[in-house]
Amino acid sequence: MNLSMRQAAALLALLFVCIYVYITHNGSDQDPFLITDYSRLHPVKVERTVRGQEEQQLVALVKEAGKKNLKISIAGQRHSQGGHTYYKDGIVVDMTSFQRILSFDPMQKTIRVQAGATWRDIQDYVNAYGLSVKTMQSQNVFTVGGSISINAHGRDIRNGSMIKSVESFRLLMADGQIRQVSRVENADLFPLVLGGFGLFGIIMDVTLSLTEDEVYSVSMDDMSVETYSQYFYDQVLSDPEIRMHIARISVAPDSFLKEMYALNYSVDPSAQLSEYNQLSTRERGVWISKLLFNLNRSFDWGKNAFWKLQHHHFSGKDEGDRISRNNAMRSDSAFMEYRAAGRNDLLQEYFVPVKEFTGFINSLRTLLRKEELELLNITVRYVNEDKESVLSYAQEDMFALVLLFNMPLSAEGQARSKQSIQSILDQLIIHRGTYYLPYAPFPSVEQFRTVYPRYNDLIDSKLKYDPKQLFYNYFYEQYLGEGPISQ
Repeated sequence: MNLSMRQAAALLALLFVCIYVYITHNGSDQDPFLITDYSRLHPVKVERTVRGQEEQQLVALVKEAGKKNLKISIAGQRHSQGGHTYYKDGIVVDMTSFQRILSFDPMQKTIRVQAGATWRDIQDYVNAYGLSVKTMQSQNVFTVGGSISINAHGRDIRNGSMIKSVESFRLLMADGQIRQVSRVENADLFPLVLGGFGLFGIIMDVTLSLTEDEVYSVSMDDMSVETYSQYFYDQVLSDPEIRMHIARISVAPDSFLKEMYALNYSVDPSAQLSEYNQLSTRERGVWISKLLFNLNRSFDWGKNAFWKLQHHHFSGKDEGDRISRNNAMRSDSAFMEYRAAGRNDLLQEYFVPVKEFTGFINSLRTLLRKEELELLNITVRYVNEDKESVLSYAQEDMFALVLLFNMPLSAEGQARSKQSIQSILDQLIIHRGTYYLPYAPFPSVEQFRTVYPRYNDLIDSKLKYDPKQLFYNYFYEQYLGEGPISQ
């Protein structure tokens, strides 16, 4: 892209504006004596926060909480946004320091890690052996225990959600006992804990199955929302060499929810892994992307410019640009750093059957033009059918739509946002869709029960294994327990 001196000067000026906005609006509106998660929606005072250090320490803590009738919530990186990691006057167990690699078998392609280990810890460990994780989020900063608790998914389109790559785990339960859980031992607990948000105990350690590290050739395709589903069937899913896929939908006013582009990661058998497997620690150009993204928050022209610039960035890649699997799954750039006083970036994620994609996007476009929601970004991933997890979000093959909104934190602003999100969910349900549970709790209880019809199975099992409801959080209280905080 050739820029005139005037255009270059204008762009430079915009960058300085972005820096100023980023620094001066990186404020705080939270009481430092309260605890909250990334959403900052429900700050509360907890009894104490305990860092997980040793196994017996955690066993003693569970027994103490049982005797004193205290609640326990479990936290990793604390990016769940619906009150999953804390509860008023309860104990928060911070597992981020419980992070050792316990065993590794490169021949069997398995690794056992403590629950506080991050995906980066695993990548750093297995990369030299030519191995890689099967499934994880797009960022590698999250803990393994946290990813299991939300049954995470990512860009990989062949290995399914998190539950498919978990071999077994050990679980510290409400009675103070640690149980080995797999599809064979204590098998009824397996689909409850995977996507169970810490409600059945503290995950101590996890055994994961791994896969081969590979070299991918990255390519980009343009398409419209109308043609995306057929494109995905014909050119992506049908090609076994494409291992990973991600797409983005325009939120720019000039092409709002109409234009798309997709990035495909195809195995390149001609490339030697040794030439590409040095782990990178930051995404190239991430800082300028962050600065430009701030324009996307405030101005329609900024949204148009950002869409054109990111499209230009990816279309300008050399044909056959190569990257290892570990590096393609290694975005360790800081996650959602926006911290303006009174506002926050909040995620919502919707899953729609592949054939319902166009119809839902058309409905979404109409709704968003009427609602007061500041939509900043939509990415699209593919999630394989999962009938194993009790709270499965993918009862059939789905597209996952990750929507990033900038929202007010005031009570009035949140009430408006909640009403708008519930209107979107009504349309989603019409299109046989589901939504992801780790995010801000805008859905009504009725919508939750419609989308997750096996909720009673989880409640019955919860009361069986934890009759005093020792493991507790605001997500459970709102949607599964007694006395929800909102309807």
